[in-house]
This record gives sequence, C-alpha cells and structure tokens, in this order.
Amino acid sequence: MKLITYRVNTLDGSEERIGAVHGDKAIDLASSYRLSLLSSGLNENAAKRLTGALLPSNMVAFIENGEAGMEAAQTALHRALEAGDETGPNGEKIIFPLTDVQLLPPITRPPMLRDFMAFETHLKNIYPKLGKDIPPEWYEMPAYYKANPSSLSAHGDDIPMPSYAEELDFEFELAMVIGRGGINIKKEDALEHVFGYTIYNDFSARKIQSKEIAIGLGPAKGKDFTKGHTLGPWIVTADEIPDIYNMAMTARVNGETWCDDNSGSIHWKFEDLIAHASMEEYLQVGEVLGTGTIGWGSGAEREKFLHAGDRVELEVEGIGTLINRVVSK
Repeated sequence: MKLITYRVNTLDGSEERIGAVHGDKAIDLASSYRLSLLSSGLNENAAKRLTGALLPSNMVAFIENGEAGMEAAQTALHRALEAGDETGPNGEKIIFPLTDVQLLPPITRPPMLRDFMAFETHLKNIYPKLGKDIPPEWYEMPAYYKANPSSLSAHGDDIPMPSYAEELDFEFELAMVIGRGGINIKKEDALEHVFGYTIYNDFSARKIQSKEIAIGLGPAKGKDFTKGHTLGPWIVTADEIPDIYNMAMTARVNGETWCDDNSGSIHWKFEDLIAHASMEEYLQVGEVLGTGTIGWGSGAEREKFLHAGDRVELEVEGIGTLINRVVSK
C-alpha cells in the first residue's frame, strides 16, 4: 500500500490526515472505514471512536497500531474502490484526484531521523575532491548523523535557499521507516522491523557544511534548515517491494539526468543499518533511517550545484518520483 499524509479543509478547519494512493487517486481511509463500521451496525459514536483509534491522523500513531491498523486500512481501501464515488459520513469525498491533495511529508513527526553513508561509490567520488582517502573506519561500521525531524518537507514543496547559502546541493537517498521497535536487533531479523520505504532528498548547504566538518562536528546548519530534509512522495509498505536491492534510481535536474544507478550498488545493507542503529539503543517505531547518497546522486560529485529555480526529480522504481524546486528565500 502507498500511504500519504495530507492536509484537507473540513467543516472544522484544516486537518492533517493519512490516506492511501491508488493510481492517480487519493483515498480518505478514515471516512471509508467509518462507513464500513456504520454499515456493520455500529452507531455513529462507536464508529467514530474506533476509526480514530485504528486510523489516526498521525502516521507514527497509525504505524504503532501494527497489524490491526493495516487491516483497517485495507478494509477502508477495498470499500472505497468497490463503492467508487460514495461520500463519507459528513458528505465529504472519499476518493479524489491526487493532484487536488496538499501532500505533507508522509511521516510528519518521526521520533528520530538518522542518515547513514551506505553507498561506497558516492564516497569514492567525493573524498578525492577533498584531497582525502575514504577513512578505513568507514569499512568497519555504518556511520550516521542525526538530523532535525522538524526540518522536513514534502513532494512538491519549494525549498527556500537558507540565508547563509548562495547555492544548494541535493542528495539522492532511500529511507526506511521502522514499524517495530527493538534493541540489539540481529541482522537476520532486521527487515522484519521495517514498515515501509520512501525517497529521501537530503538538501545540503555545502560551504557551511565543510566548515562544520573541519571543526570535527556536524553536519548541522549544512543540513538542518527550513525544509532541508525532504521525504516522499509517500511510504510504500515493505510487502509491496519485491526486492529492495534491485530498484532503478534516477535523478534529474531541470530534465537532465545526473544519476542513473540501482539500489543494489549499496555497500552497507539495510540490515546493517538497523543492527547498528539499535546496538545498545532502543530503535523506536516511526524512526526514519536514510541510506546516504547513492553514487552520482549529488551535485558535488559533478561539481555542479543548485540555484533558485532549479527543479530536482528523484525517481525510484517501485516507489515513485519525488519532485522539488529550489527558490529564493
């Protein structure tokens, strides 16, 4: 299932909701599920109460519901597709064009956002430009930094140039969303903890990032600025991905292809990332783990950067296309 978080105008004002994507349509899961409960004989209060519990408006809370939440979502999706243009309990549309939806980051308030460096080709392209070799420690463990979950943005958002930068870079990544928490998770069990996958564009202000790294800390302001961490366009549940290590990944800037690779080129596997992140530390439901940049998945590798007006498209086979534009602040 492809799951979105979106904003909709209701009689009670603007609301955040979760929904499903089917083709070019978005589906209001909560409204469809309430109709299903009402048709089974429950009264309005009970239907509303159960719907709110199983299909809450927050994606993390929904993921925490586990199989019960997914079963409710499947019931809602199937009913909506069978009923077609049926309206919800308050007369609202249940199925509407995806283009009419204001998409938010598919998970708006993850408890943690970690970003790894899992693709060797990216490092082989970058480190020589810095006059350095890849640190031998990188081959010993999958390192990561912790990013600011409050700096998230969504598919279609304009990304404002931070005041301290004259150009930006993009970083083309995959990200996984944790569906089941745990500590000291074994690699052989790790993928059982993944709820789903999305695309991650880790926008970067390279000049200040270089200064931060030279100090020995960071990245901080090189990454954490308004809308600097873009996720989307949706989360594809793990059961819909036949092979996470065989997906074409293509990046285009203003229509020009800058990256054409495959997820199978990853060095540190998803299992490695989960095992390392959970080592003597509890990995929480809803955490987002980024892979780091795929080879040629950034402008720095080509010594070409983004300026106001530039459009970035990141396409991953089996997931979709994440599109954003850089704008002046």
